[in-house]
Amino acid sequence: MNAKLWSIEDVSDYLGIPKNTLYQWRTKGYGPQGRRLGKYVRYRPEDVETWVAEQGGT
Repeated sequence: MNAKLWSIEDVSDYLGIPKNTLYQWRTKGYGPQGRRLGKYVRYRPEDVETWVAEQGGT
């Protein structure tokens, strides 16, 4: 298990989409599951990769 959580910037880079799109997805309940830690949103890499696989991605 990867111990480092990804920031919204990390997920944006990984998916190749703008950060604002991730923020919009969060408000709509779409996209990979993020967790709020204080004022920050963090993502587990395996959650992001699982979500991509569920979308038919590689």
